[in-house]
Amino acid sequence: MTIVISAPATDNVCMRRLIYWVGMSIDGRIAGPRDEVDFFPQSEEYTRWMCEEYPETLPTHVRQHLGIDSSPSRHFDTVVMGWRTYEPALRIGITSPYSHLRQYVVSSRQQQRDPDVAVVSGDPAGLIRELKSEDSESDIYLAGGAALAGSLLPEIDGLIIKLYPVVAGTGHPLFRAAFSPTLFSLADVRKFEGGNAVLTYQRRQADAMQSTMPSAPPAERAQASAKTEKTERTGATPERSEDVT
Repeated sequence: MTIVISAPATDNVCMRRLIYWVGMSIDGRIAGPRDEVDFFPQSEEYTRWMCEEYPETLPTHVRQHLGIDSSPSRHFDTVVMGWRTYEPALRIGITSPYSHLRQYVVSSRQQQRDPDVAVVSGDPAGLIRELKSEDSESDIYLAGGAALAGSLLPEIDGLIIKLYPVVAGTGHPLFRAAFSPTLFSLADVRKFEGGNAVLTYQRRQADAMQSTMPSAPPAERAQASAKTEKTERTGATPERSEDVT
């Protein structure tokens, strides 16, 4: 079943946060042009920290392989992703990649492949506002990709960027969106052997730039996202429609 969610107005105070947890190269790429992520190097110290501090951000089959499948969720109880982020699991026969979390996939064209993974069409911001209004002490894990993150930029409360010591050269950017400067404050930096680092950012609540520089309306953001995606085609690997499809 596909869930259609609009973006209703709400007076609820949003207690939960939407956190964009994502790996990134030095030059700002979250994946290669063919969705490659196996070029990201990580040290044993970094891997150990991630397994201990953020075990729920690892796919269930990876948790099982590492022997941490019984580790409790420390920060998130829900994951939201675009179809392109979900698709690699389908290619290896896994229809519920984060079975230890509630799972939502944003897509306007695809159908549900697993009863535990809800496919959401319509405005993804409506889904996020509904999730934020829930009574929960856990945050919401935004797993990407670039187009979905771009469309949800107004809803993102924080970023945790896993910075890898490698330059990709080309590939998918951290965000794919219209020009809309949004300020975040650097809250924490963790460094690891081998050059890995984790940067934690929090959205600035009082943003002078936002008050003087209005963001583009939703339709314009969507058009700009599509235009950016088209211009980022590389070599013999044309970009597919990503995430919100």
